[in-house]
Amino acid sequence: MINLHGYENLILQGTWLTIKLGVASLLFGLVFGLIGASAKLSRIWILQKIAQVYTTVVRGLPELLVVFAIYFGGGIVVSAIAKSMGYHGRIDIGSFWPGVVALSFMFGAYATEVFRMAIGAIPIGQWESCQSLGMTRMQTFWRIIFPQMWVVALPGLGNLMLVLLKDTALISLIGLHELTYVTSRAGQTTQEPFTFAMVAAVMYLVLTAVVTAVIGTAEWYINPSARYARKQQGAKS
Repeated sequence: MINLHGYENLILQGTWLTIKLGVASLLFGLVFGLIGASAKLSRIWILQKIAQVYTTVVRGLPELLVVFAIYFGGGIVVSAIAKSMGYHGRIDIGSFWPGVVALSFMFGAYATEVFRMAIGAIPIGQWESCQSLGMTRMQTFWRIIFPQMWVVALPGLGNLMLVLLKDTALISLIGLHELTYVTSRAGQTTQEPFTFAMVAAVMYLVLTAVVTAVIGTAEWYINPSARYARKQQGAKS
């Protein structure tokens, strides 16, 4: 039996914080991705360029640098706003929400391309048919294109979700007491870094297995053709 020297509860709390960080970043990241893809596919030139700069810059920078930039830059911006409103005290923005913003920002840049390609994979004739029926582009997108887009985008988004889960470890470097931070500190304190590194590895593998299962289930329910194909294979066997 592995001796965790009483760190069991802290590890569980760190794991739960990692889950909350991942889920929050995923939700906001999907919003960033949808906005970015919509801007890239927009007929407005300036929106296309803004989205292009967003994806190019974020994908071209080291992820750790993005985390530090948002964490320290966010503190400077918040302090400047507070001073402009007459408050000169110290403001602590914490580590959780800057971490969420950083991870969401990075996830959204990659999700933008996934959504853009998924929308582009839908035949243009569907847009034209809806237009001939008098539907606006917005109505066409939400009623016709959006549901189909997920079928194409989900496998790519699934891979990004797994990357996002591992990237939550970066937020430990700005002081968030998530799984990596807790196990690292425990290893230093007990002088058993390998033991706690293996504990962290097992916890991340468990989380990865859960995310993979959720993605597989979502693909099963969202893709009727895949369900039909599997039923046919089962009937033949």
